[in-house]
Amino acid sequence: MKLYTSIGPNPRVVKMFMAEKGIDLPRTEVDLRGAENRQEPYLAVNPSGQTPCLELDNGDTVAEITAICEYLEEKHPNPPLVGTNAEERAATRMWTRRVDLKVCEPMANGFRFGEGLPMFKDRLRCLPEASPGLKAVAQDGIQWLEANMKGPWIAGDRFTLADILLFSFMDFGAVVGQPIDPANKKVVDWFERVKARPSAAASA
Repeated sequence: MKLYTSIGPNPRVVKMFMAEKGIDLPRTEVDLRGAENRQEPYLAVNPSGQTPCLELDNGDTVAEITAICEYLEEKHPNPPLVGTNAEERAATRMWTRRVDLKVCEPMANGFRFGEGLPMFKDRLRCLPEASPGLKAVAQDGIQWLEANMKGPWIAGDRFTLADILLFSFMDFGAVVGQPIDPANKKVVDWFERVKARPSAAASA
């Protein structure tokens, strides 16, 4: 297998997931700043023009970070980061979806339509007027997590894909003008616990 990767929070999710599992794959760096991801030959690999993308041994490709991570989980089940049974997997997928919708997506688009506009304006439809509102939506999502965290990790007692996804985006947000409000003490403590894991430094 081979991983097509680049800068940015999306590739970091997969790299951190791999680091947690001890998976080492050959990597091809795609120049995101130079828009290499929006040109051939990369578009032949992933027509959506996004990174990361996993090329399988048979030549097929898997894109989208959650799909890649779930594939790697099935191939390398230990340590489990999605779950070992139907109940654990359902909980992980629920929380992964929640943090994606409530925090990661609005945070990313708030950046793309704001500080990232010079890079993204010619690559996708951008709505600069939406940037402040999207950033506010992301902060609302963080406040919602603060009120609903029931354990040391997002899904409770298990460190999962949901933690990796949220951490990768919130660490990115901190350097593009979307830091964590320190009033969200449980989320701040959670962030520091994830940051202390070796996989966080290995995927930075």
